Amino acid sequence: MKARALFFEAPHRVTVREETLGAPREGEVRVESLVSAISAGTELLFYRGQIPEGVALDETIGALGETFQYPVAYGYAIVGEVIELGDGVAEHWLGRRVFAFQPHRSHFVAPVDELVPLPEGAPAERSVLLPTAETAVNLLLDAEPLVGERVLVLGQGVVGLLTTALLSRFPLSELVTVDPLEWRRERSLRLGAHRALGPDVSPGTDFDLTLELSGAPEAINAAVGATGFEGRIVVGSWYGDERVPVDLGTRFHRGRLKILSSQVSHIGSARRARWTKTRRLDVALESLERAHAAELVSHRFPLERASEAYRLLAESPGECLQILLTYT
Repeated sequence: MKARALFFEAPHRVTVREETLGAPREGEVRVESLVSAISAGTELLFYRGQIPEGVALDETIGALGETFQYPVAYGYAIVGEVIELGDGVAEHWLGRRVFAFQPHRSHFVAPVDELVPLPEGAPAERSVLLPTAETAVNLLLDAEPLVGERVLVLGQGVVGLLTTALLSRFPLSELVTVDPLEWRRERSLRLGAHRALGPDVSPGTDFDLTLELSGAPEAINAAVGATGFEGRIVVGSWYGDERVPVDLGTRFHRGRLKILSSQVSHIGSARRARWTKTRRLDVALESLERAHAAELVSHRFPLERASEAYRLLAESPGECLQILLTYT
């Protein structure tokens, strides 16, 4: 059968190609896509040409096991329905709504052990944000927020907002968010932040924990300036090939600050013996419902208009939150 797939052809150019899709083999199923989510961080780097060629896409995801070079099919968040079974696949999979870490495409074939079966009745537009919620869960597993701590979150995009929603469930003494957009700051307050500030207002200088989720490389210096003695800075942003001078002078050195990278492809070694990807996904699914994640969707585009979606994201980020591609 034929499938429609999105490709990044070159910087600032995406197209939709028609592909021939083979039948599912043993242990595989064919899925018809309903909706997929655009990552405003990672995919914008692909769109702008800010990822060095040759870097691994994601060796932990079967569909993204190659190294990067244009043209490339990319994306990692699709919800669809199983429409055909390969040999050896149980009948209960037929018609099942599933989540998959797959590039943007109208149909795909995948092993059942790479699919996440969704709860009955779970809305597609909420479930497709599963990897974003998983990222937020992983951030807190790495950050280890403690009772009574003062926590600062820089950036209130979708990852930042879901992280704020999770942090609001901890008994913190203060949860402060920073974002340049007023409407995002208002959302963070609704999700449980105690204060929400613009980048021109100093949040203070004595936070126990700072999470840098803005995607802006210069924000790391704001994180250093706001974090107190022996505090922790967790960086969840991927800056691609962007570079910025980082102030590792007196405040960083004498303050004994710790800077940690948090990346969702791996569970930290301190928890790997007890935490599996399945356990983390289960927690992420539950967090999506509590955070009313579907309300974070700001735009929907049919797959054929994907170029408009990326142009909007690149040229008018202040108008966007979560952009979805639709297939029906």
